[in-house]
This record gives sequence, C-alpha cells and structure tokens, in this order.
Amino acid sequence: MKVKVVDFIKRKREVLSHHPFEFKDWLSPSIRDYWIEFLNKANSSHFATWVKDHNLVSISSGEVISDPIIIEMHPEATKVMAELTASLGEEIHVGEWLTVDQLRINNFANVTDDHQWIHTDPQKAAAESPFKTTIAHGFLTLSLLSVLTDSVDPASPKFPSAKMTVNYGLNQVRFPYPVKTGVNIRARTKIQSVTPIKRGLEIVQEITVEIEGCRRPACVAESVMRLYF
Repeated sequence: MKVKVVDFIKRKREVLSHHPFEFKDWLSPSIRDYWIEFLNKANSSHFATWVKDHNLVSISSGEVISDPIIIEMHPEATKVMAELTASLGEEIHVGEWLTVDQLRINNFANVTDDHQWIHTDPQKAAAESPFKTTIAHGFLTLSLLSVLTDSVDPASPKFPSAKMTVNYGLNQVRFPYPVKTGVNIRARTKIQSVTPIKRGLEIVQEITVEIEGCRRPACVAESVMRLYF
C-alpha cells in the first residue's frame, strides 16, 4: 500500500497543483476508502475546527477552497487589535499580590473533592512533605488566573468596548514550583498574538504566576481569550 501511495503522489502531484478539484476523485477505490474514513474522523476533531475556521478546505469533500473568507472587523475591534499588536511580546500587566491561605485551599478542596493530605493536612505535611507545609492545588492556582489578571472586575473591565469576553481555553500549562500555604502570588501578562475572528478577536496571552520571594514561578500558562464586539 505504501508503494502505491508514493507512486500515486509522484504521478499526480503536478496535475493536482494546477487543478484544485476534489482530491478523492483521483484515488483508487481502496485508497478512497481510507481517505473517506480519514475525513469522517477529521469532522469531529480539533483539526477540523481549525481548518474550517481558517477556511482552508471543505472537510466533507476534501475540496480545496482557494478564496479565503474576508472578516469585516468592528471599528472597536480594529482599535483594540492595533493597540495590542503594538505591544506584542511586552509585559502589559502586573497584578496585585494575593495571599493563598489554608482556608482558600480547604475551600477549593471542598469544591473539587480533592482532599489529598499535601493540601489539607498541615500536621502530616509538616512531618512528611518535602516542603514542610501544605501546598495549594495546581488547579487552584490556575483557577485564580482571572482574578490575578484583573479580568473579572465588572467595575473596571480590561476591554470595555467589547460586548463579551470569553475564556476560550488554554494551549499549555506548567506548574514549575508549588505554592506553599501563606505565600503571596501575582500574575504577569504578555500578549503573544491577536487574530481577527468572526465578530471579534482571539487573543493569546502568556501568563506567569510569580511567588513572592521565589525565583521560580508557580504557573506558566498560555491562555486563549476571545472578545466579541
């Protein structure tokens, strides 16, 4: 099968480059079955969402689309994009210090049903933990990103011209060092990219959670946010 596929590509690649019609029409019946199976799986994948968002290909048919969608940007979106693009890679925000005490950790444990002793048993942690104290859940630190970046203050929204701000997800997250009970943490934010989307903007931020008096960060996350205008 590998030989057939390689020979097929060698014979057809020049023709395909000049004729962007359906790729599956060139396939032999056996290879076409694999292609159709791939498309069916791709329909339900993150890859399919990305392809459709960027208007690169029709997943249902495999037909290449040559004309990209032109996104009409709201004037306020254009203004915000210009401001953020000018500060790409720069630190745009340093938050206030926030104390992570045992009560906050216990409350998070109650909400998530994660009562592992390293978080909730100070006596055992003092005797057996290498940190000699309880530490915050990594997901607790992560859940604090909104408040640490001042993203949830209705009296002073970060993007007042946007009708709605949505936490779209995280590309990657790391917890380089534990947050010990009683320490102060704060977030530092950099803008990595700003991309127009339908009715708004997608913003990718690098958020670093700093521990007071510690050279290693508690968390480094690549956060994806969407603004709708």
